[in-house]
Amino acid sequence: MKLQCDVEVVNRMLPTFGMKSRGKGTRAVLSIGKHLDKTTQRSNIYLMICTAKDRAGSKYKLKGNIEKFFTWFVEEGKATVRLKEPAVDICLSKADSNSLKNFLSAARLADRGSDTSSLPLSTLTPVRARDVEQPKKKLAIVSKKDYPLTSNFPHSLEQLQVSYCKLSRVDMRMLSLKALRKLDLSNNHIKKLPATIGDLSCLSELILHNNHLEAFSEALCLSTLQRTLQHLDLSQNRLQTLPAQFCQLRELVNLKLDDNALLCLPFHIGRLSKLRFLSAAHNQLTVLPGDFRKLSLENLDLFGNPFIQPNPLDHKMQLTFPLPLQELASRAVANLRIPYGPHLIPAHLCRDLKIAKTCYCGCICISFYIKTAVSMNLHQVSHTVVLVDDMGGTDAPVEQHFCSLSCYSEFLDNSLQRGTR
Repeated sequence: MKLQCDVEVVNRMLPTFGMKSRGKGTRAVLSIGKHLDKTTQRSNIYLMICTAKDRAGSKYKLKGNIEKFFTWFVEEGKATVRLKEPAVDICLSKADSNSLKNFLSAARLADRGSDTSSLPLSTLTPVRARDVEQPKKKLAIVSKKDYPLTSNFPHSLEQLQVSYCKLSRVDMRMLSLKALRKLDLSNNHIKKLPATIGDLSCLSELILHNNHLEAFSEALCLSTLQRTLQHLDLSQNRLQTLPAQFCQLRELVNLKLDDNALLCLPFHIGRLSKLRFLSAAHNQLTVLPGDFRKLSLENLDLFGNPFIQPNPLDHKMQLTFPLPLQELASRAVANLRIPYGPHLIPAHLCRDLKIAKTCYCGCICISFYIKTAVSMNLHQVSHTVVLVDDMGGTDAPVEQHFCSLSCYSEFLDNSLQRGTR
């Protein structure tokens, strides 16, 4: 039975001499096994602790020698074993909780003198240096010749950078790194992201700058990334659209979309309430979605997009008279905030309701509306704005929807009145 964790051996007599323990554990390998006692010439069960400074290990007899177990925080990978002789507390931390439980069970059996055949004993031999190294948290690979082909990535990694390695796909070995918080795959040739990236439950930063990505899948937007992802860099790829579900990534703080071929931003981008930094320079954006008004940013960069010159008189009419019953019913559900779901109404109606538009009057329209574009000063949504064009402007066109002709007429009247003042 072996266990890898941090260990601190605390002498309980230290306070008697006015001394304190260091209070910090050292990476170690603990083993439970048989050892021949030279004085009695009998084999007994011992606990051996090996560290980087003492790879040969220190041994502690277990049978009848454990005074108490402290296991209040065993689920957090922490426990303490108090020995009678010598008077020390063996403090364990940063252990796998299941492995720690099994190890403590074996120690209890050894203390009680249980039949050794029922104990999962190990050979008490010195450990290798790599077994007691501190777990590696960061790894950067910036050359193809340094890329590991035969060995795995350290499972303790929290930050991994693999750049300039000409990767055409994401290595599945990376997706087993459950502690990973930052994954940087910039400057490769990746064309598609596996949905299993969403299984990295701690991932808060994903950098995919300068790859060949053509899509960001719905599955990723609906994965655990919804709860963890704060920084996403998709700049210098081949994206033309982002899925409507992209706005489910509601923890996003920093989003980089520069140098793609985006024709539009996600319809409900205003739902990214925590977003503070947005850059989408050098795309093919002609107009911003109406939901853009809901953003509250610190920095915004939309330079180099072919924005249209907004004219409220230029509009798209998508109205019929009278309105279809389905449109009227859908508007009622949205305006009255009636709960709905695929268990109550057809799934395609749920999808329609999810992309409902807000009219100038504040009411909701679904598939039948009038649409135009109006000018908005981007300082309304961001503290700092990079100039939109070479002329020094900070205005951009934003979509505006109308649920009826009367709303559109009222908007035009108000616009004309403002223009004559």
